[in-house]
Amino acid sequence: MFDKYVIEKDDTPEIIAKKFNTDISFLRDINDMGYENQFIFGKEIIVPMITPSYYIYRKNDKGDTLYNIALKYNINPELFASLNGLEIHDYIYKNQELLIPKSGYSFYITKEGDTLDIISDMFGTKKEILIKDNPTIYVLEGQLLAYKSK
Repeated sequence: MFDKYVIEKDDTPEIIAKKFNTDISFLRDINDMGYENQFIFGKEIIVPMITPSYYIYRKNDKGDTLYNIALKYNINPELFASLNGLEIHDYIYKNQELLIPKSGYSFYITKEGDTLDIISDMFGTKKEILIKDNPTIYVLEGQLLAYKSK
């Protein structure tokens, strides 16, 4: 799975690779970059998604559906599909790995116009706690945020 990342002022290819536990050549490959320095401040790039500790991996069995798995784990089916980059009616395959959110966390997929203030108010927490729980946070439409519920 992948995520978007906006290159920050002091980022170097080495720093970005370390942040996402990967290597520079892989970052160049997935972003279709040559070997000249194209890691420019403000540029949006694709990075491997950091799989936080608030997920488990589950391999599908024959006959599984996103809806049935969501019900089994007591997860909102639409959110569960979105967490895995799918639509609720998408076909899933035997042995396909899906992310299952651990209990005790709340999840939210950002929408246009969201800010850290809006999201932290919605979760009833401080911005600093949201940032701590989501180390690669930047509020863009479609970003997944997690918050450890009390």
